[in-house]
Amino acid sequence: MATGIRDKVAILGMGCSRFGERWEASADDLMLEAFGEAVADAGIERDQIEAGWLGVFYQEQSTSKSGLPLSMALRLPNVPVTRVENLCATGTEALRGAAYAVAAGAVDIALAMGVEKLKDTGFGGLPERTKGTFEDQWQPGFTPPGAFAQLAAAYAARHGVPIDTLRRAMAHVSCKSHANALDHPKAHLRFPITTEQVLAAPTIAYPLGVLDCCGVSDGAACAIVTTPEIARRLGKRELVTIKALQLAPSNGVEMGHASWDGSHTLTTRIAAARAYREAGIRDPRAELDLIEVHDCFSITELVLMEDLGLSDAGRAPADILDGRYDRDGAIPCQSDGGLKCFGHPVGASGLRMSYEIYSQLLGRAGSRQLRTPALGLAQNLGGIPNRNVASVAIFGLAASH
Repeated sequence: MATGIRDKVAILGMGCSRFGERWEASADDLMLEAFGEAVADAGIERDQIEAGWLGVFYQEQSTSKSGLPLSMALRLPNVPVTRVENLCATGTEALRGAAYAVAAGAVDIALAMGVEKLKDTGFGGLPERTKGTFEDQWQPGFTPPGAFAQLAAAYAARHGVPIDTLRRAMAHVSCKSHANALDHPKAHLRFPITTEQVLAAPTIAYPLGVLDCCGVSDGAACAIVTTPEIARRLGKRELVTIKALQLAPSNGVEMGHASWDGSHTLTTRIAAARAYREAGIRDPRAELDLIEVHDCFSITELVLMEDLGLSDAGRAPADILDGRYDRDGAIPCQSDGGLKCFGHPVGASGLRMSYEIYSQLLGRAGSRQLRTPALGLAQNLGGIPNRNVASVAIFGLAASH
């Protein structure tokens, strides 16, 4: 019977480019920036990498449709490279491929890279792919802010939360991310904002204002993985291992009938339950030391606190306003600024979240370092509330040998 990959895969090294409007850099440049840090951290030679996974969402803007850009940019030694895409969970999907290959014994050392080059296109948010007649007829006028504004309305209705209270909690989410990003030199948006500014910002799709929404960025993030045994043979003393890596896509239930009321993300609840089981976590509120979640909109982060079982139903707004998820709170969320402020190069975001958890666990987070974290969670949500894919990855410090 399958037991999962708990503690079968260790992170040998990680790297992350600076996120932002990187006009001067190509997708290849960004990958090299992240890879250079990762391979130096891993303490290995390029030729020791035996397989690679490249995560790119908008290949039309960033790279070609194959895995060749990774192999060619990094001059990998003609090893297998696979290009993957799974909406905004693309970076985590690349990590999943590399981790599973190591856990299966197919390779000893594998590489996962996520990259996106979007700002040259001029898009402020997610770019629209070329549409055919089906999408134009089926989803006229669809936008991601509109879809997540509906999530906010459904949440408020389901739990009887006054819209003003919900908006203030959402504003706190955004302000927290901006405050956290100030301390990260690689973050895209590094300036503080106030609750009053968030509430007074132009409306995008009520109740979401412009400061409730994340934009997109250029950037890349990278992980090199191996087994704990090999990592120790290579001289690694402190090890971060993967405790769980689960993924749950929608199967049509949300749109098929009225069992889903639109107030939460069903897939996150399923992926989280599987991940907690795989990691052996019984009480995530007590056991998790930090989290990174897919805050594409402030309402998304709020709802995810309940979907991950960290707040009781209907209590997330109060918990957020009480500071439960602030950097000095019980469960710090987005210690690097999250998608909102660190940035959202779609294919890289899942690996960027993992990079922050990894850095915090090893005590490398500098001025934003949390006190002795030992277990962290990264969650992605790709798509829209009624049709999406959710991933949950859990990382922890390995027992010393």
